[in-house]
Amino acid sequence: MSQFSSEDEAELQSLLRELLKGVKDRISGAPSVECAEEILLHLEETDKNFHNYEFVKYLREYVESSLGAVIEEETENFTRGDGHAVGSGQDTVVHAVTKRTRESTQYKQMMQTLKQTMMVVVESLINKFEEDQLKKEEMDRKSQHEQSSSHYTDNCSDSDSSFNQSYAFIKHEQLQVISEKLDPGRPRELRLEALQSLCYAPPSDVLSCESWTGLRRNLSAALTDPDPELSMRLMNDFQKEVTTFWIRHPEKYMEEIIENTLSLLALHSEQAMSSPGSEKSLEPVHLISLLDIKATWFKKWMHGYYSRTVTMQFYYVKQYNRHFKQYYLEFVYFVHSLCVLGRLVMYTNGRKLFPIKVKKRRDPVTLTDLVVILINIMYQHPKPSCGETTHADSLSPTNLVMEVLRTLCDRTECAVECLYQIPVIETLLAPVITLLKGKLVSTTGLTHIADMLARIATTERGLSLLLYDRNLVSAEGENISAAHVVVQFTQRLLAKELHVFSELEIPPAVSGAFIFVCRQMYNTCEGLQVLRPYSLHECIAKAWRKTSSMSERVPTPVPGAPPAITSQEVAWEEMLLDNLLNFAATPKGLLLLQQTGAINECVTYMFSRFTKKLQVSRCEKFGYGVMVTQVASTAPGIVALQSSGFVQTIVVELWSALECGREDVRVVHPKSTPMDPIDRSCLKSFLSLVNLLSSPYAVWELLGHRALPNKMEYNLREMATSVLDLMDRLIIINSDTKIHSLFNYEQSHTFGLRLLSLLCCNLDSFLLLESQYNLSELLLQGQRDNVTEPEFIIDGLSVERNHVLVRIGSVGGPSERRLPPRALQKGNDPYPWPIVSTYPLPKYYILDVPKTLRTKQGKNRLLKHKETERDASWMDDCRRQFCKIMATNTLTGYGMTHIQLCLKFTTRWPWSNSFSGHYISIITAGKKMGLNCIEDSLTQLSACFQDGYPGHDWFASTVFLLMHGDVGRSLSLLLRFSRLLPSAFLWPPRLHSSVHLPIEIAQSGIHPIYSCTAHYVEMLLKAEVPLVFSAFRMSGFTPSQICIQWLGQCFWNYLDWPEVCHYVATCVIMGPDYQVYMCISALRHLQQDILQHTQTQDLQVFLKEEPIHGFRVSNYLEYMEGLERNYRSMVLSDMRSILPRSS
Repeated sequence: MSQFSSEDEAELQSLLRELLKGVKDRISGAPSVECAEEILLHLEETDKNFHNYEFVKYLREYVESSLGAVIEEETENFTRGDGHAVGSGQDTVVHAVTKRTRESTQYKQMMQTLKQTMMVVVESLINKFEEDQLKKEEMDRKSQHEQSSSHYTDNCSDSDSSFNQSYAFIKHEQLQVISEKLDPGRPRELRLEALQSLCYAPPSDVLSCESWTGLRRNLSAALTDPDPELSMRLMNDFQKEVTTFWIRHPEKYMEEIIENTLSLLALHSEQAMSSPGSEKSLEPVHLISLLDIKATWFKKWMHGYYSRTVTMQFYYVKQYNRHFKQYYLEFVYFVHSLCVLGRLVMYTNGRKLFPIKVKKRRDPVTLTDLVVILINIMYQHPKPSCGETTHADSLSPTNLVMEVLRTLCDRTECAVECLYQIPVIETLLAPVITLLKGKLVSTTGLTHIADMLARIATTERGLSLLLYDRNLVSAEGENISAAHVVVQFTQRLLAKELHVFSELEIPPAVSGAFIFVCRQMYNTCEGLQVLRPYSLHECIAKAWRKTSSMSERVPTPVPGAPPAITSQEVAWEEMLLDNLLNFAATPKGLLLLQQTGAINECVTYMFSRFTKKLQVSRCEKFGYGVMVTQVASTAPGIVALQSSGFVQTIVVELWSALECGREDVRVVHPKSTPMDPIDRSCLKSFLSLVNLLSSPYAVWELLGHRALPNKMEYNLREMATSVLDLMDRLIIINSDTKIHSLFNYEQSHTFGLRLLSLLCCNLDSFLLLESQYNLSELLLQGQRDNVTEPEFIIDGLSVERNHVLVRIGSVGGPSERRLPPRALQKGNDPYPWPIVSTYPLPKYYILDVPKTLRTKQGKNRLLKHKETERDASWMDDCRRQFCKIMATNTLTGYGMTHIQLCLKFTTRWPWSNSFSGHYISIITAGKKMGLNCIEDSLTQLSACFQDGYPGHDWFASTVFLLMHGDVGRSLSLLLRFSRLLPSAFLWPPRLHSSVHLPIEIAQSGIHPIYSCTAHYVEMLLKAEVPLVFSAFRMSGFTPSQICIQWLGQCFWNYLDWPEVCHYVATCVIMGPDYQVYMCISALRHLQQDILQHTQTQDLQVFLKEEPIHGFRVSNYLEYMEGLERNYRSMVLSDMRSILPRSS
């Protein structure tokens, strides 16, 4: 742990003085000391230059040097699997590492050193300031004060007060004189003078002087003096300032101050309490409430652990808390008591005071009772109790209660104990249920109700309470959850269906607040599952169309005339559009948004906020990255992003970071040459582009049937503005003109090849690029041109090209092919891997796979049950036999035998339906395919496009290979399989332009694999593997994108061939919902890798480029069966919703 030297302290003093000068105008304009403190506490949020202050930079470097090694060590420990100490509610790696770091010895030592040093620095600044002030006042000071004009520092930091000037060494004789002058019998002016002189003395000298007994008695008399300048205000100022210096003195002094203060405030008149009709006498707590209405002194006492522990200790011992709820006679006392209570329940020991016995109440007051009382106060006093000024509004009961409730919401433990309780939710929703029943009730507090419900819905515990606890009685008398009450009320607000609304004028802000509550639920998979039957997306879309049409009919404005459309109406329209947009946070929600027909407008609105770098909402921790990734996963979504200008913006930002310098900045320190293929300045743009182009739909829409410009000349200042331009300028560099048009050719082309490698990980995207731009030949020619006889030149570009050529020239899982690394080795031979300059690939990259012996064991097991094929339990027996076989054998040699046997008895299957024998004629593309060679089938790609489905049929190709190239057997199996529900999800081309889909799904252009399978993958992942789900959220990537890629190409290149066979057999025999469970199992298997690559900010790259090492379906079959037991009824029923209406 680094210590501060005297030079460091001097530097800190200079830097702190500079910071204070920078914020001088802000502080000097503050109306009070408390406001100035608030300004400093929130300086990072309000001052755009905050991180440019040298003081802030110095502290940041100090923290990094002190804790950097600790953070790295804890991060490594956690990603290696040592993160078992993660507590409940901490569902991210960041939270766990932060908690471990704050508990470390290094952190405590750093904080202690920093605190001690800053005390000295601040004290020195204060003393210097006071010395300057004293020099200015010295000429005007009276002669009787001259004896105390010599000031010396005493290394003790104290706070300013109305009396405090500075410290001086005062003799014991002088303290004796001051004590005599403080005698109550002396004149007021003399006592004030004595108090002023006493402030010059350090507290340590005063407490240790011989005359302390008499001084203490006379000082106590001054505190009880009727003159307010001497008495209560002095005590309150002391209460608020004492926290800044009592840590420097023995703990007994702090204990004495706290105990005596609480004893004073606990004094009350028993006679007044026993006589309800008698006039209440003013008591100490009333007086302190008048002086400090928001209990600032108590907040400061409870802020630090040092004083909070002692304060709570005296509460436990003497039970002063019994008086806080007994007085609501004066408003200031109520406000003071409310602020004290709000501060108490923030802390664990404060909450342990409850339940509290209160007079005139039979049962003790619990935490839940307290919150219910506060909510009822908010309902009973919705308006400020006095005046109409801003200060009065801040002291209204509603605002005070909401301030307390919001504070509780922001603290997880407080919220769980105080707010996430059924009685609290019932109280919050009582006015809403009353309105739903058609009865009149005050609507003033509805906005506050919605605010609280939205905050509750932002946490996992709160969301679960709203969605699933069915303890509320609806207007119809049935038990429902809070989510149903909220969405029903929101629907009627939008439609204005309640007859009571005709008598009440409910502003749009109320409707918007309740829509926002629904939004906090429907932007999660589980929330959308509960709210989907209400078709809220249609209600919001209808309201938006109505508002939008009204704004379109506004006549041309006339100068001098009032505006035809108000700012409130514009805000209402944008708010509706914003809430519609948030349906795109989940795959199924994106389908619903597409069905409203408003996706283009929503994406345009999102782009306008994205360019302004605005937050998604006040409750969101992340930006629009996840939502953009979801939208880009579908064809309608990528079209909307393209038309909004979003794609162009990302490309321009990327090109600016990659090729353009900052011309408006004078170059003092030249930019260092990047050592990584993708410089850190380009990483964010690179990942954004990868997210955008992850889906083959995006590649088809942005590059399909588009020829490269291949210009004869490129202007050096000509920027790329589209993905096609990037392909032309960075990837397919086939002329010297393109080379000379780049300022950083090697870096930019390496960047392009990295992007190409990721695009080619999706086999459909690769086939499109290969068929249009002849990528393979271009890359091979680049390798052949990079030769110095007789050897290849090994550089960054040749190594990157070699990796891409091997990746696109071979097919196989982790044990079936070998990809060359991108890094060089130390030694005489830095790159021992064969350079690819022609196809086929060198045998080095194709691994020998042991052949699996074919056996009839599994077939015989199933044939034993053939005679009982009419028995309804046959399928269950088949599933059991399949599980046994999977536990001991591989299905490579005879897997299709089992599937064919099952297809003979399709009428027995629970997922059988009346699909006709629709069959996409794609088998011809698989005839020429070999296990390790895919390029021979590329000649059939044009036929794929003409046939309507833009991609290749990977499932049909898989079946073709499983049938050992027998076209007849493959066709027979596919024809039978097409009648079954699993074909809709395992065989994507099966439903392309199908007449069997419901019209609303068919017209959306979104495949059920995305809107159904991927939706449940995200939903189950959040519940089953929350750390992985959080990692995806942090990275801006979505689980649905990588799962769509895995499933779309039947796990080719991600699993070994036996596991591909197991995947197909498992989904056909066990049921189509196993497709979801398979993805969950794979992500669970990759958990540690996912957490690690989230930290290194390359999660997208890892998941797309790397195969799933060590994954075996048989090892996770039992886990998948557990998922089936928990989720099949929900998942399978939704999958069946795509069946024809008549079935």
